Amino acid sequence: MKRAILLKYGEIILKGDNRYHFEDVLRQQIKKRLAPLGDFTVTCAQSTIFVTCEDDALLDAAYPRLKRVFGVISLTTAWAAEKEMSAILACAEEHICPLLIGKKSFKADAKRSDKSFPLKSPEIAREVGGRVLSVLKSAAPRVDVHEPEVTVRVEVRDDAAYLHAGQEKGAGGLPYGTSGRALLLLSGGIDSPVAGYRMARRGARIDGLHFESFPYTSERAKEKVITLAKKLCRYTDEMNLGFVRLTDLQMALKSACREEYFTLLLRRSMIRLANRVARHQGCKALVTGESLGQVASQTMDALACTDRVAALPVFRPLIGMDKEEIIRTSRDIDCFETSILPYEDCCTIFTPRHPRLAPAEEDVLAEEAKLDLPALEDAAFAAMTWMKVTEA
Repeated sequence: MKRAILLKYGEIILKGDNRYHFEDVLRQQIKKRLAPLGDFTVTCAQSTIFVTCEDDALLDAAYPRLKRVFGVISLTTAWAAEKEMSAILACAEEHICPLLIGKKSFKADAKRSDKSFPLKSPEIAREVGGRVLSVLKSAAPRVDVHEPEVTVRVEVRDDAAYLHAGQEKGAGGLPYGTSGRALLLLSGGIDSPVAGYRMARRGARIDGLHFESFPYTSERAKEKVITLAKKLCRYTDEMNLGFVRLTDLQMALKSACREEYFTLLLRRSMIRLANRVARHQGCKALVTGESLGQVASQTMDALACTDRVAALPVFRPLIGMDKEEIIRTSRDIDCFETSILPYEDCCTIFTPRHPRLAPAEEDVLAEEAKLDLPALEDAAFAAMTWMKVTEA
């Protein structure tokens, strides 16, 4: 009997005439993610993607990668049997029964997509459940049709009957790359990688931009950002990661402008530079890790002041999340331990003691007029560097 990994998708089934585009992108993403492992066959039928391979060991290696593919809401390893009840029961005895040993409860369920199959879904489920109980006998888990620990499923499809036990939750969201390209301001802290993950989960293709302040920020701080980008690539694919040095601009701000405006002025320059980088990369939006009220630069007034210089939409997927929620997601995507490494980014140096929380626009413009900011920003943009980042 042949093994396969079955992947179910969610939101895609709600799409209209463009549903096949989303399915095709998802199938191509799966192929791309599995290509480093070996040769796999990836097919799509009846709202399910089937991944098969001649080597069972490669199929096992593929499973954790497939759990990180956006657009997939659940996945499971299944065995294909001929569409005869005797073959289905033999498959259940050989492959499903061993998976139930030690479990507390189970139920059998069936879905008959091929209506020509002689037994109806409840009858198939009853037969399979009875076989499990007769084979395992006293070691069999009890039957619980309401809240079972494991659900044994039989899917009678056009080509075969597929049996599996215990679906796992997938990454969810939309297939990567179906919602346009966005530029993530990747600071190296906890928040921005989570913001990038959440936007990628909504189908946005992500490029990264990091602002550095050498020698006030170290090479280790830069390596930390590269590591975070690599971790994000486990959920996406390769990432273009740009670096803009702000040292000269920050020193000019520090020498000419009032201290309480420093962070806000720096953020406005960063957004102006990000606008230019985004246009250069073909990005249609900026993504930041800001959360309302978390720090002084993230009050409503400060965010509005920053947004006035944004030529593109600024997406803030964490805006309504508290720190505990953000940290939980950071841990889930294996970024937290890297994010808390004690290497400062450009926003944490020269931090004012009493930042302005409700800046007036005219005061901000007056502070910016003290400097030739366009020239400083031009120089920073001209000196930026790029690298290609792939999965860690």
